[in-house]
Amino acid sequence: MNRRKFIASTALAAAAPLVLTNFRLFGADAPSNKLNLALIGTWGRGSAHFDALADENVVALCDVNSNHLAFGLKKFPGAKTYEDWRKLLDDHQTLGLDGIVICSPDHTHAFITNWALNRGLHVYCEKPLANTIEEARIVRANYLKNRKKLATQVGTQRHAFQNFNRVRELVQDGAIGELQAAYAWGNRQLRRPGYLSAQGTPPATLNYDLWLGPAPFHPYNPGYFTGKSQANCLQWNMYWDFGNGQVGDMGSHTMDLVWNAIDAEPPTAAEAKGEAVNPEVSPVTLETHFEHPANSWRGPIKVGWYQGGALPKSPRDYIDLNKIDHGAMFKGTKGFLIAGFENRILIPYGDDADLTYYKRRTKNELVPPLGHFQKEWFNACKGNLKTSCDFDYAGQMIQQMLLGLVAYRAGQRIEWDATAGRVTNFAEANQYLSKPYREGWTING
Repeated sequence: MNRRKFIASTALAAAAPLVLTNFRLFGADAPSNKLNLALIGTWGRGSAHFDALADENVVALCDVNSNHLAFGLKKFPGAKTYEDWRKLLDDHQTLGLDGIVICSPDHTHAFITNWALNRGLHVYCEKPLANTIEEARIVRANYLKNRKKLATQVGTQRHAFQNFNRVRELVQDGAIGELQAAYAWGNRQLRRPGYLSAQGTPPATLNYDLWLGPAPFHPYNPGYFTGKSQANCLQWNMYWDFGNGQVGDMGSHTMDLVWNAIDAEPPTAAEAKGEAVNPEVSPVTLETHFEHPANSWRGPIKVGWYQGGALPKSPRDYIDLNKIDHGAMFKGTKGFLIAGFENRILIPYGDDADLTYYKRRTKNELVPPLGHFQKEWFNACKGNLKTSCDFDYAGQMIQQMLLGLVAYRAGQRIEWDATAGRVTNFAEANQYLSKPYREGWTING
């Protein structure tokens, strides 16, 4: 069977109606029964899940801000409320929980996720899955142990755009010849000099200590909370203790365009350059490059990530990549493919780049639409456990992105042993694989 037929057959199998054997799921006998779910983070990104969650049973809500809890209760008035996600997860049996949706600040994602997996719960976690390579490896390893009974999904919801399928098909079917390199970029530029200084006291509605969670202590400043709904992360995710700036934010979305197409194994090396390292704030301008080994359908390739104004070289003077805020480009032996989240252009080059070598798929050979991204996870929880962005796929992708930050902070090219999870040529770089946590907080609760 050639690659195209294999891809088409597996895609059709994934799209086929779900067939379940005669066993009970969550106290029910059919996949149509509703899940008992908890939403952690009930404002901002959490509100983006309200409509989808309304089709299931939301039995618990959790938020460190009582105003946000009240906001969530307007949509789910019967839910039990919690301020501390640890208490919610300790009550998972009492609540009859099947799974959780995590929309909390980035620095708590891996903690809540790993605790939930330890309790046998299905998990949907907003991006990024983790803030350090160590966190990503712990969560991924825990998921792999449980993948035959738990469904997971990382909230890179743009993955549901059909353009992701078309880009994958063009690259893997040879529309640009043999793949040589791939690049992704984001052009958001939010600069901060350092952590905010102490200012005022937290309002009575906010449990600031729980908001900090496992992060080292930083004094309260209202500037961390002045953003609008679904964008307040831009007030704090550039600080090392709370996030990784664009690497974990839009980088999780944009690199997904590349990752979905190249079927990458972990990189063997990484290097980076950018603005001077700030010990408190992640970089705005950054360029990272990764070396990936060959796989079954392509040779070794290089993958690049650019942000904050850094860009790969455009293949043609008349194409301004800067006009694509977040995009990806694939370089092959016979052309380039440039893509945004919902569009793409193919640029053949060379005298023999006449596209006669490229055999278009028929309509019935196309990868079928993913459908509703959140509901793909709901359906996976109720049956086949398969999702498009599970903790294996997304865990590997965020590890690569974070490895670029390790190379950036180390200040030199690093060689990576993915099995051991160690930098092998520069021991000092291994200090950036993890970070300290406040006393009393553990990722393995």
